[in-house]
Amino acid sequence: MISTLLIFVVLGVIAGILAGLLGIGGGLVIVPILYFALPQLGITEAQLMHVALGTSLATIIFTSISSMRAHNSRGAIRWDIFKTITPGILIGTFLGSCFAAYLNTTILKIIFVIFLYYVASQMLLGLKPKASRQVPGTWGMFGAGNAIGAMSSLVGIGGGTLSVPFLTMCNIPIHTAIGTAAAIGLPIALAGTAGFIWTGIGVQGLPDWTIGFIYLPALIGIVSTSMLTAPFGAKLAHSLPVAKLKMIFAILLLVVATKMLISLF
Repeated sequence: MISTLLIFVVLGVIAGILAGLLGIGGGLVIVPILYFALPQLGITEAQLMHVALGTSLATIIFTSISSMRAHNSRGAIRWDIFKTITPGILIGTFLGSCFAAYLNTTILKIIFVIFLYYVASQMLLGLKPKASRQVPGTWGMFGAGNAIGAMSSLVGIGGGTLSVPFLTMCNIPIHTAIGTAAAIGLPIALAGTAGFIWTGIGVQGLPDWTIGFIYLPALIGIVSTSMLTAPFGAKLAHSLPVAKLKMIFAILLLVVATKMLISLF
C-alpha cells in the first residue's frame, strides 16, 4: 500500500505543477496515468476507465477549491455567471457520469482519446475562439452548463478546457474567464464524483479501498501533493517559456492519445 500511495503522490506533484504552469486541468494528466497504472493494482479492464474518470473528478474537488480561492483573491471570478451556469453544470455532470457507467471501457477510451487529440491540436495551433457574442440568458447558460458538465464527466476533467473558450467567446476577459472556470470546476467535480459513486456502488470486481468508482489511495495520494504544487507551477509560469512548454505538452498528449488508441486494437 505504501508503494502504491507513493506512485500517486508523485502523480499529484506532476499534475499540480502542470496545472499551474500550463493552465490545464489536472484531469488531462491524471486520467491517462491512472489508466496505465490501475491495472497493476487489480482493477480490471471492464472498470478501468470508470475508476480513472471518477477518481480524477474526485481529486478536482480539492484542487478546484484551492484554485478558486486564489483567483477570487484577485477578483477574477464572475460570480453572477457562476450562479447562472451552476444549475446546468450540476444536472449535466451528474447525468453524464451516470450515463458513463453504462458505457464500456472501450467507448469511454475512444471519447477520451478524441478529446486529447482536440486539446493537443488547440495547443499546437494556438486556436482561440473569437469574442463574438454576449453572455446568454438564464436558459442559455443552463444549456451551456449541461453541455460542459456532461462532457467534463465523460473525460474526467474540471471543465476549464471547455468553459474558458465558451466564456472567452462571450466577451469575458481571459483572466476572468480562467478564474470563473476554476470556480465552475467545483460543481462539476462534486456532481461528477457523486454520479460515479452512485453508479459504482455494488459493482462487482472492484478492489478494496474503493467507494463506488472512486479509488481512495489514488485520491489521497494525488490530492496530498497537487494542492501544494499547483501554486508553484503558477509561479514558474512567469519565468519559463510557457508557449514552448505548451507545445511540448501538446506533443506529449498526442503520444498518450496514440498509445491509448493503439491499445484498442
